Amino acid sequence: MIFSDFTRALGQIGDPRFRRVLLLGVGLALALLVGVYAGMLFLIEWLAPASVDIPLVGPVGGLDTLLSIGSALLMVGLSIFLMVPVAALFSGLFLEDVAQAVEDRHYPTLPPVPRLKLSDSLIDAVNFFGLLVMANVLALLLYPFAGPLVPVVFWAVNGFLLGREYFTLVAMRRLGRKGAKALRARHNGAIWLAGTLMAAPLSFPLVNLFIPVLGVATFTHMFHRLNSAR
Repeated sequence: MIFSDFTRALGQIGDPRFRRVLLLGVGLALALLVGVYAGMLFLIEWLAPASVDIPLVGPVGGLDTLLSIGSALLMVGLSIFLMVPVAALFSGLFLEDVAQAVEDRHYPTLPPVPRLKLSDSLIDAVNFFGLLVMANVLALLLYPFAGPLVPVVFWAVNGFLLGREYFTLVAMRRLGRKGAKALRARHNGAIWLAGTLMAAPLSFPLVNLFIPVLGVATFTHMFHRLNSAR
């Protein structure tokens, strides 16, 4: 059933509202990446000396170039771990548009719901962003002991959090926060599994940009399926 929810979401990827959210997410992600990297390059150019005197060798130049290359590699590495919380932050801001597009197409008889306040969406998204960052920092402490199971730890931690947040945010549009938490508590295992399926592709550059939109759409289908079975 989870795969059915995902394939239905994938079948709507050409929806104009999906594309709008995707393009906004890509633009914001690229702007963030470029901005952070530009800031790092500026600091390197400002702080790094043109050359360094090494005993018995003399002045050696190119330190700023070496640091620039190192910073680029560092940004690539960090983006793999930070893409999950950053993507979740973006999807949280645009969640309602994606969920509404799914309901308009697949559940047209549903009554309309009032739009969430922008301030509430922003607070929820920022809180979730902080939670994901903290969880991934704690997971980093486990990686040395996980060995070949590092990807499993990464997917499990982020899958739990993504499933918990996406399902709650989608469900509370219809049930309110209390009702959403109650429904989530009855289906924690399935929601965790679905979240893990969403978290796994977030490890891959470019592919991860599509996952927040597909994740919200998938959990919208999942919510309506589980809610109708109550």
